[in-house]
Amino acid sequence: MIKYIVTVLLFLSTQFLHANTEATHNELRQLVVGIEKAINSEKYDSLAQYFSKEMKVTAINQELLSKHSDIVPWFEKWFGKNGRVNKLEIKLTTENKTKFYGDNMGIVYGIGVEKYILSDARKFDFLTRWTATVIKEDDGKWRILTLHIGTNFMDNPLLGAAESSIKMFGAMGVIVGLLLGLLFGFLLWKKKKK
Repeated sequence: MIKYIVTVLLFLSTQFLHANTEATHNELRQLVVGIEKAINSEKYDSLAQYFSKEMKVTAINQELLSKHSDIVPWFEKWFGKNGRVNKLEIKLTTENKTKFYGDNMGIVYGIGVEKYILSDARKFDFLTRWTATVIKEDDGKWRILTLHIGTNFMDNPLLGAAESSIKMFGAMGVIVGLLLGLLFGFLLWKKKKK
């Protein structure tokens, strides 16, 4: 009889832990969705709620944001009316469920697509990888403590555009050089002919 009771209690506790873990995973998924919505709708002032006050975020350009008050100025510096890029749209995908360490910390990672729309309407889609440490804070909410975002600096659309421009300007230089050479040769030939 005792063995039966222990088995039932173990089963119920496992079910409770599984349900609790699924609820936590759902909460963390909503955190990612909230970040996407805030960035895509340019509501940068609503991003702080998803990050711990002790946050350490390394952005794609490798700048470090270490407090809530760093978030809005960083986005305003780079995006929007006064920014260097007209608009940013992101899509984040987790590759696995969060791996928990104890009851209040986890690590999650994934991939992203960051679409940069320049003021001249050119668009660049950067594939990124990201890793985040999430913590459950005193108010019971999960927030991002650390986040690192990176892209392949050896193979990305901006580098591809620069390489294409170099090839185009190189070809144009050759053509202009040939035309100037022909023109100069023609003028010399005409001058000798007189």
